[in-house]
Amino acid sequence: METIRPPVSFHFDAPPHVMIVEARFYEDIADLLLLGAKRALDRVHATYEVVTVPGALEIPAAISFAIRALDYDPVRRRSEGYIALGCVLKGGTRHDEIVAFESARGLQDLAVRKVLAVGNGILTCETKEQALERADPARMDKGGGAAEACLRMLELKHKFRLSPKRRWMAKSK
Repeated sequence: METIRPPVSFHFDAPPHVMIVEARFYEDIADLLLLGAKRALDRVHATYEVVTVPGALEIPAAISFAIRALDYDPVRRRSEGYIALGCVLKGGTRHDEIVAFESARGLQDLAVRKVLAVGNGILTCETKEQALERADPARMDKGGGAAEACLRMLELKHKFRLSPKRRWMAKSK
């Protein structure tokens, strides 16, 4: 069963720059999530860089490193938003619960403390089949959904004037 969401429209005066942090623990799932996120960003002509980490638990730390690096490298391009992509599958122990909870908590803590636009595309599934269905851009497209969430949060930051200048706004339907 296909559950394709219609693409969300945005209009940018200047396209945003976004960092995608992807966990490659499940390579096939990661490829699909990344494809969906890139397609969503390409639709709005956003620029992006991809940073790879081993697993979902490392994603919040990678985002924190990128933010902190700006203190040491003033010419590094600042990301306006962040997209977290990964997958946590149910296992025989509680490890999956810890990874899923702590990665989500870490992302939320960063978003709130650092006033970041974050799209959380870390899947938490019972089976690999469920994860593949959710990751596939032709089906549930959770990578694209995470990119769109990031863009919507950027829009909200602009609305509240938490960005240096109003660079873009969503198109009305």
